[in-house]
Amino acid sequence: MILQFGTSRFLQAHVDLFASEARDAGQTVADIVIVQVSDDPVRAHRLVAFDDTAGFPVVIRGLEGGEPVQRTVQVRSVVRGLAVARDWPELCALFVGEVTHVVSNTGDHGYTVPPEDRIMLAGDQSPRSFPAILLALLNRRWQFGGAGVTILPCELVVGNGQTLRATVLDLAEQLRLQPAFVEWLGAACLWVDTLVDRIVSEPIHPAGAVAEPYALWAIQDQPGLVLPFTHQAIIVTDDLPRFERLKLHILNLGHSWLAERWHRAGAMPDATVRQAMTDEDTLADLRRLYNDEVVPGFAAGGLGDEAATYVGNTIDRFANPFIEHRLADIHASHAAKIAKRVGGFVDWVDASGGEVPMPELRALAQRYEVKK
Repeated sequence: MILQFGTSRFLQAHVDLFASEARDAGQTVADIVIVQVSDDPVRAHRLVAFDDTAGFPVVIRGLEGGEPVQRTVQVRSVVRGLAVARDWPELCALFVGEVTHVVSNTGDHGYTVPPEDRIMLAGDQSPRSFPAILLALLNRRWQFGGAGVTILPCELVVGNGQTLRATVLDLAEQLRLQPAFVEWLGAACLWVDTLVDRIVSEPIHPAGAVAEPYALWAIQDQPGLVLPFTHQAIIVTDDLPRFERLKLHILNLGHSWLAERWHRAGAMPDATVRQAMTDEDTLADLRRLYNDEVVPGFAAGGLGDEAATYVGNTIDRFANPFIEHRLADIHASHAAKIAKRVGGFVDWVDASGGEVPMPELRALAQRYEVKK
């Protein structure tokens, strides 16, 4: 069984969809049980829908190779929805006896542990935070002699697997749990870094989602790794930072470049990425930036061909006629984003030893005083 923490529309259109398509293609894929961590009543309504054997729809809309596509997939990989607070005994029983893999997407603060979860290990009452919940479940599994599990977090945290591992191990140490259990946590369980990439633009109620065609689940390889299924969007790699860099310094950099242009042009409040891409001058300037500065920068780091391919996909994604991504939202925390997306790219290219001019990117970084 695959236990999924997080009811988000993203995972419905990503991991859940991949599992369903793998099963439809003839693979033997374990059932997915989705667990609600929060007490959000809106998300609780989804749990009933997850119990429906008919599944839920995921609509794929967007551009592939510049051509519009639209299709609907009925996702049937999910068989149950549980809430931690309501179904703790059942969740514990499932985790001890049936779970082989854990996936998660618990939000921006998903790895935060509140003070009340640092006092004692949960017993009959469930903890509040995801790390404490996971620790309590793993401890029960260990007590019953269970094998280690493979944990594949999908939170947008660099090194998410190792970050979650460190958080859980630190909590186990604070709670003074058995040394043998702490050793089992670190050695028997696989904590795997992953990177997810897909724009999921809107939910379908009570369950389901609308998503773009592009999808990626890049997974850092490590000894003993066995995935629950394979899929064309899943890449197992020994160099996950390469994929993180492509996303950050092409997709995210392009977003921030568009947001900068929007802001300097007067910051129309409802302007979107898609609308920007319909402007011939903006599209031409973005292509020039990618082709003359970004791709040569990646080429200096040995990733020129991959960057060129990713740029083509990114242009399609930005032009998706079904997604309304507001530039005002992208512009939030703009200076910090420029520092990471633009300044970080300039620093990486310079460190590679290549002499790449990148005049526009350097000027943008310097404008926000991020390139010293």
